[in-house]
Amino acid sequence: MYKFILFLLVLGLPSMLKGQNQKKTLDVDSFSNPLFAGDYPDPSILVDGDDYYLVHSSFEYYPGLLIWHSTDLINWEPVANALHKYVGSVWAPEFVKYDGRYFIYFPASNTNYVITADTIAGPWSDPVELNVPMIDPGHVVDEEGNRYLYFSSGSYVQLSKDGISIVGEIKHSYSGWEIPREWSIECFCMEAPKLFKRGDYYYLTVAEGGTAGPPTGHMVISARSKSPFGPWENSPYNPIIRTQTTKERWCSVGHSTVFADTEGDWWMIFHGYEKEHYNMGRQTLMLPVEWTNEGWYKIPDNINLEDSFEKSSGKQVSKTSVFRDNFEGSSLKPEWSFFKELDVNRYQLNKNGLTISGKGNSISESSPLLYVPTDHSYTVQVEVELQGDAIGGLVLFYNEEASSGILADSKSILTNIRGWQFETEKNVINQHLFLRLVNINNIVDMFYSVNGKDWFKIENSLDVSGFHHNVLGGFLSLRIGLSSFGEGKVVFRNFIYEPLQ
Repeated sequence: MYKFILFLLVLGLPSMLKGQNQKKTLDVDSFSNPLFAGDYPDPSILVDGDDYYLVHSSFEYYPGLLIWHSTDLINWEPVANALHKYVGSVWAPEFVKYDGRYFIYFPASNTNYVITADTIAGPWSDPVELNVPMIDPGHVVDEEGNRYLYFSSGSYVQLSKDGISIVGEIKHSYSGWEIPREWSIECFCMEAPKLFKRGDYYYLTVAEGGTAGPPTGHMVISARSKSPFGPWENSPYNPIIRTQTTKERWCSVGHSTVFADTEGDWWMIFHGYEKEHYNMGRQTLMLPVEWTNEGWYKIPDNINLEDSFEKSSGKQVSKTSVFRDNFEGSSLKPEWSFFKELDVNRYQLNKNGLTISGKGNSISESSPLLYVPTDHSYTVQVEVELQGDAIGGLVLFYNEEASSGILADSKSILTNIRGWQFETEKNVINQHLFLRLVNINNIVDMFYSVNGKDWFKIENSLDVSGFHHNVLGGFLSLRIGLSSFGEGKVVFRNFIYEPLQ
């Protein structure tokens, strides 16, 4: 089967792509997880009238805090990146609308920031530092209209009315739910407080057990109080959700927000790693929620994360699974981000394609332009033109210490395997070529072409299954990258990403 797929990819992809704009019909009367495949951790959802908006942790990827929009909770489109100024690794955000204005609170570099906008599409303000050293802000408003931020320690602090500064002292309110000692967890690590009010009670949802580590660690915990300051009563249904065994598909599930949709149905949105695909990062998941007669929320009995769930909208929505970018227009599509920088003077888009100036002397120094893969198996290709003494290529990038891919200088094809770089096909090109990666369940073959039709597999292949947080740290994911380094520039054209079934 593998050889047959490879044969089709090498010889038949151009003809396959003639149908790349054909749309697949998605029935949104039901959905199955993941809601967001790929690296979309720490989801924070905002219900705004008939619209839903979602933002995730963006860590070292800039521009960051990509906002997504939906009208049915199932189909999402990118709107804009809200963060353009580098402030460090951006962790779990909180998306809020208050008094007609939008806010995103987020931790980075051992402090917390807020950015604001009058409209979702922006412009968004530069980040304003709040001088609070904790992580994972969660917003709540009391009955008098006072605003507060909760943090991972179970503490809270009052916000100013305009939401861009703190007033008063940090106070402790909640100490969490005691985890049985015999459970295999990474750490107690209470985090991700999310709050809402229903009836007489404020509900506080947190994560415990550690973000990664053992698959059974991360979990969702609930508590309630008649005051936003406590005392808090832990739910008898804790943990609300937890991976029970190492055999399950979804691992380390947690960081949940509980919310009502526009039809009054209740849901829980959260994240989890996928077994055998940890390098995809934490993916966004969703489950229905029900309320008991005693006023507790829980997951309905006999619900499994691998089930399909009803989410009626009364309509059919079309969706295409192929992503292609000819780099037309005046700005990059919001799905793209650079690693640890956003230097607008380094790249240019015009009718010739995307030109990126070389940076550094290796992939690890090049701050590549990155795209999030959403599938276990896929093919990706791009057209490349080398200018000057630049080296460019198509890579799989986790961080500066972990990346691999196929590259080219003006004459030869180069391979990079975890930093070991060498010529693999000498004097076969003249400054212009096409590159392709074929990733089938973490085994990656690499190809080049001089005309975009006849493809040649190079000798070297990759195993990228170990490029993930539990091995490398950083809470990142393995992303597809366009790398440009050395003295000169690299022009990229006709980027195509296509899932393989």
